[in-house]
Amino acid sequence: MKNSIKLIVIICTAIVFVTANMAMAQKAGGPWTIPATYKNMKSTVKAGDASINTIGKENFNKHCKSCHGAKGLGDGPKAANLKTSTGNFSLAAFQARTDGELYYMSFIGRDEMPNFEKKILDVADRWAVIGYIRTMKK
Repeated sequence: MKNSIKLIVIICTAIVFVTANMAMAQKAGGPWTIPATYKNMKSTVKAGDASINTIGKENFNKHCKSCHGAKGLGDGPKAANLKTSTGNFSLAAFQARTDGELYYMSFIGRDEMPNFEKKILDVADRWAVIGYIRTMKK
């Protein structure tokens, strides 16, 4: 009787584990789920601000270029080794996202997109990166 219970527990645990892994695998790289608090955020750096082409560009080149490419086309040298798409910042659909959505995607991250809050500490510098990404539209 004890062996039967152990076997049932092991089988149930295995089913839960496999199901959870399958759900995570399907979710990875799918549409972003962005909290409302981020969706409504507005950039503190306005288009044309000098920090976009200085601080924003510098931080993009340091932290983002290796995966996203120099022009944000998703063709950086590390992109080929990733399981998920690095996106194309020049596309209208990408550029149509709100400032807050881009902020969340760029600095909070998920899956293979790391969190950059501890690498770019100053919030104004983060917004300068978003401003720089906005310059990549077609």
